[in-house]
Amino acid sequence: MSDTPAYTAIAQELRNGIVDGTYPPGSTLPTLAELTQRYGVSKQTVQNAIRVLAEEGLAEPVRRRGTVVRAAPTRELIVRGRRVFRDERGYFFDLTAQTWVAIEKPMVRSAPAPTDVADMLETEPGQAVVVRDCVMGDAETGEVHHVSLSYLAPWLVDQLPVLGSADTGPGGIYDRMEDHGLGPLEWEERLGARPPSARERTLWTLAPGTPVLRLLRITRSNAGRVCEVNEMVLRADRYEIGYTLQRATTERPSR
Repeated sequence: MSDTPAYTAIAQELRNGIVDGTYPPGSTLPTLAELTQRYGVSKQTVQNAIRVLAEEGLAEPVRRRGTVVRAAPTRELIVRGRRVFRDERGYFFDLTAQTWVAIEKPMVRSAPAPTDVADMLETEPGQAVVVRDCVMGDAETGEVHHVSLSYLAPWLVDQLPVLGSADTGPGGIYDRMEDHGLGPLEWEERLGARPPSARERTLWTLAPGTPVLRLLRITRSNAGRVCEVNEMVLRADRYEIGYTLQRATTERPSR
């Protein structure tokens, strides 16, 4: 196995076997004892190799079964063109997700916002706010594409109690805000990543070490005040976010 660390070389051979179908999805890799004997290495070395595969999402140690091979995920590109669209349901923010619908009954609850969101909403950490919680996906297959958590500013809910209702009427919360004189609304986005919550791990059966993408969409009134922060969460092993770029109007410098 040349000068490559033993666990790296073992991981590579097992990875090749997963890719070429020697170990198909749902099958188990050889046991620790078998791999230890095959390569003449310690149990810890084999465990390190398995950990590499688990971190890559290729395999997952399962109690009483062994190391189970996972199906390789196919990533879908979501191209966000930095534009706001509208259809009969109201505003939406990328064409790829236009057909996604709520596949579970949306929930409206009271809960503290994440610390950074609470700061944007000008609330104290730990203060409960109205949260609109929706799981979006494919109506036919039931596949979950993303989780949408909409955190509403308390001052806004005081002015518009309908935002705390299950049914906010045609066009949803953004139409209600604009009907109230807060429009035209403006939006900005921030993209990041974080470890999945217990709920997200269950929804997607994520492999250990798999992060989630976190897209924050901040809604501002025509006076610049933050009305709502929407946290859109997607599995990072399934999706990647793309943006179209537009050329600035500045001219090339003369030579």
